[in-house]
Amino acid sequence: MSKIKLLSIAVIGLLAANIAVVCFLLLRKPMHPEGMPQAEKKEGPKQIIIDKLHFSKEQVVAYEAIIVKHREAVKGLKDSISNTKNNLYQSLKTETFAGKDSLINLLSDLQKRIETVHYEHFAQIKKLCKPEQIEDFNNLTNELAFYFTTEKKSTQPPPNN
Repeated sequence: MSKIKLLSIAVIGLLAANIAVVCFLLLRKPMHPEGMPQAEKKEGPKQIIIDKLHFSKEQVVAYEAIIVKHREAVKGLKDSISNTKNNLYQSLKTETFAGKDSLINLLSDLQKRIETVHYEHFAQIKKLCKPEQIEDFNNLTNELAFYFTTEKKSTQPPPNN
């Protein structure tokens, strides 16, 4: 077999492999950066909770009011964290790093308060549930950490037990 014929076969093979890869990438279901399917990304946590708990229209209205309060509380705390971090890193300009420990303790307290706000938010959601929805809520609690963390450890929420 001549070198030209061998080279032609190799080029055609590589071209076919490239086309196959491009087709695979274009035709597969897009994934959220953390591994969540794109459809769930569009829905967001709000719609996922409404769907999984089978909320009625009245429950959805009450849930939306809870969301507004939750977002306001978390935004205020995140703003405080941002300001505190700025102050912390500004302390690097001094030789003694004055106030570093108190700022780190304040950051810890602010993060603790955010987690408390999140927990109370879901406790309020549970109160919205009718008795027949409590089992669905309990199943949802297995997935909450997955949906509401910034760094996903796996591509799937944990299985319902």
